[in-house]
Amino acid sequence: MRTLVNPPATLPQANEPCWCGSGRKYKRCHKRSEGRVLPGEVSPMRPVPDDIARPPYADTGQVVPWDESRVKSPEVIERMRHAGKVAAEILRLAGEAVRPGLTTDELDEYVHALYIERGAYPSPLNYHGYPKSVCTSVNEVICHGIPDSRALQDGDIVNLDVTGYIGGVHGDTNATFLVGDVDPASRDLVRVAEECMWHGIEAVRPGRPLSDIGAAIEQHARQHRYGVVRAFIGHGIGEQFHTDIQVFHYYDSRASTIMRPGMTFTIEPMITIGSWQHKMWDDEWTAVTSDGKRTAQYEHTILVTDDGHEVLTGGAGAVSPSPPWDR
Repeated sequence: MRTLVNPPATLPQANEPCWCGSGRKYKRCHKRSEGRVLPGEVSPMRPVPDDIARPPYADTGQVVPWDESRVKSPEVIERMRHAGKVAAEILRLAGEAVRPGLTTDELDEYVHALYIERGAYPSPLNYHGYPKSVCTSVNEVICHGIPDSRALQDGDIVNLDVTGYIGGVHGDTNATFLVGDVDPASRDLVRVAEECMWHGIEAVRPGRPLSDIGAAIEQHARQHRYGVVRAFIGHGIGEQFHTDIQVFHYYDSRASTIMRPGMTFTIEPMITIGSWQHKMWDDEWTAVTSDGKRTAQYEHTILVTDDGHEVLTGGAGAVSPSPPWDR
């Protein structure tokens, strides 16, 4: 369990002992974390009723991959459409609940209940031991932030990553939300992150390599002088939460897999104001930017069709229903 240590109202001088009691000078200890997100307390895993179908890892936390076809059958695709709509609705409702003063653990409690109401299992819960039902990544947290006792603050941005398991398949989507009065630079970052995702989506067409997606995303990010995180990528999805398709959000000629009708995968670029490099918290889940600057992300689950693509988590009622330039 992570424990939040609150700093005093008056902070010490740089060369004085740190307030946390570590024995180190303040400048060598917590001064580096000023203005950054700090971990809080994590509550126990929330239960899921026995009558809700569960993925194989739900009880053990152990993920055992199997050879799932990259090209889905029409029957699996239809189930994925439903799972995508469920995930999109939950993401929208969760985003509407975001406000200053609400803890990310309270958000998790709400999202968990939304899954249960719809007969869905929250895919992140106990996936490789992940302790919560949604990922809440605030400010400089790139991805996989664990909901905890930290309250959202006026001016924060928070990414909510929602994946639901229903009908034997997963639907995966995320978006970044503004908390109260957010500064213009952060608003621009969030806007461009959404645009980057849609540029990547519009590059999806059969017969073309997956590298087209990363090239489109990286080009748009660079036009705005933003970075693209490389360590975390899009992934195949279906009956398994993650399959072996890898979707880079930057151009890499090695991403030579040809897109074929029936393939399903996520596009989820993480865009940064500063460095695209990351650091990991001790919880081994939470990834943050190496320079502490803000990052934003959007995600949809995509189906490759005979003549282009279909957004399985988009459409009416979704947070990002269509490209901004088409709305």
